[in-house]
Amino acid sequence: MLLAAWIAAGWMPGQAGALVAASLPWVGIPIVAVVITSAVLARRALVVPLAALVLWLVAMAPALPAMPVSAAGASLSVASQNVRADSDAAGDSAAALAATGADVVALVELAAASRDAAAAALDAQYPHSYHVGTVSLWSAYPIVDAEPLELGLGWKRALRATVQTPQGGVRVYLVHAASLRPGEQSARDRMLTGIADEIRADQAERVIAVGDFNAASTDPALADLRDVADQVRPTDGSLGMTWPAAFPLVRIDHAFERGLSILSSTTLPVGASDHRATLTTVGF
Repeated sequence: MLLAAWIAAGWMPGQAGALVAASLPWVGIPIVAVVITSAVLARRALVVPLAALVLWLVAMAPALPAMPVSAAGASLSVASQNVRADSDAAGDSAAALAATGADVVALVELAAASRDAAAAALDAQYPHSYHVGTVSLWSAYPIVDAEPLELGLGWKRALRATVQTPQGGVRVYLVHAASLRPGEQSARDRMLTGIADEIRADQAERVIAVGDFNAASTDPALADLRDVADQVRPTDGSLGMTWPAAFPLVRIDHAFERGLSILSSTTLPVGASDHRATLTTVGF
């Protein structure tokens, strides 16, 4: 009953939902341990821990690994990372992400100097770029219809652009949601609702949204976004944790797509950021 009440709290908007979402993946460890112990020592008592495991799996559904899909046609790879403003290593991150062969590189939390360092590493391989405030997009393909997005924040921390691939346009959203702090999450929630509203109103056939959403995979603040786009789940067998980079405890850097298929999705420890990068390949 306590587990059910705790998981139910994770479906409620607000601080409680955010806290449960951040800790939910780790609750599975003791549940699995109890299931194994019961199976070995007390099979008659196995029903309760099995029920707890099923309940946990249902709550974890948006965050569980997915199976990779074989590429049958054209694809687009998008690498994204919060490079951390004070890391002084945006150039290292940019060079490492370019080495993956990604078609698009999306970086957030860039200061003027770090943007210049990233540009020095990327401009030759990615001749098309668009910059808004602290977020930047580089592409091997032409970028058109690019514009900044405020998402209710009052200053520009997100963008929308169309990447013109040989197979047609893909609308790319890049967002760095406001931080989540104890007692203060309204700005983050407003931005997440805003990006969902923008994608809902977007008539583009193919859409991908990436960035630092400052919300765990099952956070109820992502519910509106999950209603308008499919949340990309890791295909490498992991839960795709991204923060903190040295020992990731939570996945707050995400990708969402509409009108595309997920060929692969993984995370990468690159540069000196406190966030791991995400690398997502989508098929047309």
